[in-house]
Amino acid sequence: MPLGAALSSATIPAGTELEAGEEPLGRVRRPGGGRKRVADLDPGLRPALLALVEPDVRGDPMSPLRWTVKSTRALAKALTRAGHRVSADTVADLLREEGFSLQANAKTLEGNQHVDRDTQFRYLNEQARAHRDACQPVISVDTKKKELVGEFKNDGRQWRPAGDPVPVNMHDFADPKLGKAIPYGVYDLAANTGWVNVGTDHDTAAFAVESIRRWWHGQGHAAYPRATRLLITADAGGSNGYRTRAWKLELARLAAETGLTITVCHLPPGTSKWNKIEHRLFSHITMNWRGRPLTSHEVIVQSIAATTTRTGLRVMAELDTNAYPTGVTIGDAEMAALALTRHAFHGDWNYVLHPHPAPAIPAARTPEPCEPQWTPALLTDPALTGMSRDQLHDLVQALAPDGDTQRGRPPRLAFPDQVLATVLHLHVNLAAEPLAVLFAGSRTAMHRTLLKIRKLLKAHGIVIPPAATPPAALTVLHARVLAQGSEASSKIKTTC
Repeated sequence: MPLGAALSSATIPAGTELEAGEEPLGRVRRPGGGRKRVADLDPGLRPALLALVEPDVRGDPMSPLRWTVKSTRALAKALTRAGHRVSADTVADLLREEGFSLQANAKTLEGNQHVDRDTQFRYLNEQARAHRDACQPVISVDTKKKELVGEFKNDGRQWRPAGDPVPVNMHDFADPKLGKAIPYGVYDLAANTGWVNVGTDHDTAAFAVESIRRWWHGQGHAAYPRATRLLITADAGGSNGYRTRAWKLELARLAAETGLTITVCHLPPGTSKWNKIEHRLFSHITMNWRGRPLTSHEVIVQSIAATTTRTGLRVMAELDTNAYPTGVTIGDAEMAALALTRHAFHGDWNYVLHPHPAPAIPAARTPEPCEPQWTPALLTDPALTGMSRDQLHDLVQALAPDGDTQRGRPPRLAFPDQVLATVLHLHVNLAAEPLAVLFAGSRTAMHRTLLKIRKLLKAHGIVIPPAATPPAALTVLHARVLAQGSEASSKIKTTC
């Protein structure tokens, strides 16, 4: 050891022990020795930090960082301004000690749930099971997120040589020549197969039904050659929403064209993430093209068709360059003429389109002598209501104490007409559209009326049974709706 080194006699043995790989005989530094931590020197640092991180719980709700991104650097600056000198690294250490970590948002709040949400899911499952047990096709449909076509960034990463990422545009402005791609998917639940129709125009009801038509002719008919029925499960909104008139009209045309009885069951509002097609088809398509610019429609179609899974998913895709204009209006007469029947449970969500509608009687035709003619009194015909006029009167009287009440604006329909319209709805399956024409009201008001009277009937334990066979007078009502629907004075608000 060099001469002149100022070392104590106690330090020299400790150094030789460390060199030999042995533990020191005793502690070299005295307990409590060394530099003190900032949090120990400043007792107010930790409470001040927690007040900034959680101002609503532990501090002032008017904190300057209440509405900013709380990075460790921003927190350190705010603490320093408040008299607590601290670095960003120390802030991070303190947060970890307090049980904090970087957290992303979690999509768990579903908002208000419909009162019949779970019941509709059970009903939909029963319908799907009945169709599959009878070897009838069951499909889930929806529109995937629209994709920009061109050199645009696509989320995700793919393996490439280091330092050689695919160059893409800095801004996501749609290319006017290439436009967007609109993938509409059809997923066969039993066969685990998918069909995607990639549109280039608009996501309309006509485009949605055309996608189902292409699936049936290209894949469905071969898989189910003896099928007579088809069950479609769809979201409550969008181009295939339960309020969209054009969706029902186009499905009726598809039913007449294919000879299939098409049943539609919609998922309750706000539950689109539970649609089977989302996690059995669309999620795998997204993973298949992750990190890859979708430079052309051909690339999109080929990427979709190349999607597979370990469970055997097979996907077919094709490009649809047809035009699908928006703003198409469907009149009341067209809706009333549809061969559509609604289920007893939530007929707005569950309904059937029949392939062979009953022939309508032209309005100008002279009726046969024995055939009933249109008069307002025909609406109370026992053949249409399933009860005598006296029984109908007694039903009105029984419901009047609870239902014939004045709240706000007076109703457009008198209470007896409200009950009569609901009886016709339940007994002969007249929908809100033709009833609105027959009672000279609006479709929206008729929907509210039917809901109100049905609740009253349920509260009183009264059941209106459906007719076993359609009465002859129903064709007279049908002709009346067609005649009234063509008059400008009878137009009511429509939803396209």
